Amino acid sequence: MQFFCYHRDRPGSAALREKLVEEHWSYMDRYAAQLIARGPTLDGDTATGSVHIVDLPDLAAARAFAFDEPNFQAGVYRDVMLRRWRNVLGRTMWDFPGGREGGNRYLVLGLGTGQAADLVPPSDRRDDLIAYGPLLSDDGVTWVGTAALIRATDRDTARTVLAPDRYAGIEVHDWEFGGRR
Repeated sequence: MQFFCYHRDRPGSAALREKLVEEHWSYMDRYAAQLIARGPTLDGDTATGSVHIVDLPDLAAARAFAFDEPNFQAGVYRDVMLRRWRNVLGRTMWDFPGGREGGNRYLVLGLGTGQAADLVPPSDRRDDLIAYGPLLSDDGVTWVGTAALIRATDRDTARTVLAPDRYAGIEVHDWEFGGRR
């Protein structure tokens, strides 16, 4: 089962995050084979959160992954979004043809209710998509939104990967490839 996990940083926690960077990476190294994507969201050079898309056996394993994480345990994060997810592209970020460098990268989150939207990525944006898939309820049945990691020229262009009228809100965050790989 695939899960989307977004830890959002608590304001003023940058020094603690920096202090724990090796502990965080070592923790994530334990999941290297299961990770589909990972990396921080940013405001300039300051981290504002951490995205991890991971393939785990069940919801209990996903909750342990999210809440046993060293930064969470130490109070770096203010909250956690943990949702079932489906890897529509069928690849990891390390398989992204555009590579780790070049262009701006963004996390685009659309949260919604009702009829599912954007279950298939737009074909004209496929070359820029690093990861893409629906956010689902814990049982994997009900659509609750869509998450995308995308290379785009700017935030407004990144936002257009999702249909604006189908979501209660769309968030766009600067994002970069994370980890040691």
